Amino acid sequence: MRHNKKINHLGRTKAHREAMLSNMASSLIKHKRIITTTAKAKALRKYIEPLITKSKTSEKTSEEAMHSRRVVFALLQNKHAVTELFSNVAEKVGDRPGGYTRIIKTGARLGDNASMCFIELVDFNENMLKDTSKKAAAKTRRSRKKASGITTAASVTEEASAPKVSVQKEQTPTDNEPETVDVSTAEPEISSEE
Repeated sequence: MRHNKKINHLGRTKAHREAMLSNMASSLIKHKRIITTTAKAKALRKYIEPLITKSKTSEKTSEEAMHSRRVVFALLQNKHAVTELFSNVAEKVGDRPGGYTRIIKTGARLGDNASMCFIELVDFNENMLKDTSKKAAAKTRRSRKKASGITTAASVTEEASAPKVSVQKEQTPTDNEPETVDVSTAEPEISSEE
């Protein structure tokens, strides 16, 4: 039975594990995305999310803010990372109720086949933020109608009534089928035959 074995030791002593997680957290705050193994990323997520929450709650009073800074500095031991966390990161994640990091698996490492991944701060990936807004607007559920509006019967009859004309092109060995042209949308071609 695995009672009281919540923490992943990552094959390291306690001091080594804490130093590694502190350094990885500082790097994540500084670069907003790092590449690591999946096991380390999951351990880092448990380590850094409470720190980000502490940076958000620092907006209450100056005494609470100073206490939160000191607690975070005791864990990170990097004043540049603490400054970045409390200024830029805390502003971006201010309205998010948790889940500040995202783990994206990238496959196996070539040398030892370890499972690798990105771990990144969610609000700093501009590409993912743009994609989610576009996808949400385009989806409709259980409907064949376009998301932009309802197709009217008049527009359907206009499309159906537009005559189609078959035009023969010069026959080439690769081009044996006639081309169909919609007369209502096609522009007239001017030929220079005399």
